[in-house]
Amino acid sequence: MVVVERDLEILKLVYRMGFCLGRHIKDLLGFSSSRACDRRLTLLVEANYLSRKKYLYGIPYLYTVTHKGRILIGANKRENKIRLEQINHDTKVLDVLIYCISKYGFQLGEMQSERELHINDGFGNRKHHPDFIFQHQDKKYAVEVELTLKAKATLEKNVRDNYLGYDKQIWVTGDKKIVSLLQKFADEYSNIEIQTFDKIGEI
Repeated sequence: MVVVERDLEILKLVYRMGFCLGRHIKDLLGFSSSRACDRRLTLLVEANYLSRKKYLYGIPYLYTVTHKGRILIGANKRENKIRLEQINHDTKVLDVLIYCISKYGFQLGEMQSERELHINDGFGNRKHHPDFIFQHQDKKYAVEVELTLKAKATLEKNVRDNYLGYDKQIWVTGDKKIVSLLQKFADEYSNIEIQTFDKIGEI
């Protein structure tokens, strides 16, 4: 196949996020239809730039970048390991990313994923980072997708870190207890915005 610029964009997006579903690639890269997107993804799979695999029942194919694909885009050659327990969370992060781009109008180049933030840290102690961050109107936003209730102290530490490091922090959850805790934290940490999954489309 002849690799075109959009193919490179696909590989870079999938690498940055760890994996993507087909619908995420379609929406984030502006394909005109699912069919057009699927055709291009199939070509990339057949040329061994992308891997397409089912990991969990009820979850569509996950696309990941192969060794050949990582070499093409000049990325780390080490394979990204898919953690089964993280698939549901990371899929929702991608859905929230689509929602935030639609709402705030930023470009993918103005966003950094949690994976990229950890890579930038280098070796050493692994510290907490938001699921992704983005720039909008000269403000820095942190986005957190929270599915399960953490210890109150842990959740507050993450809120405090985001308060100190970012102009705004957006928390997306479907858990009423998490919403309640975040609402209490908002009295002290004024940059919190709370969203629920049912308000932001396909989650």
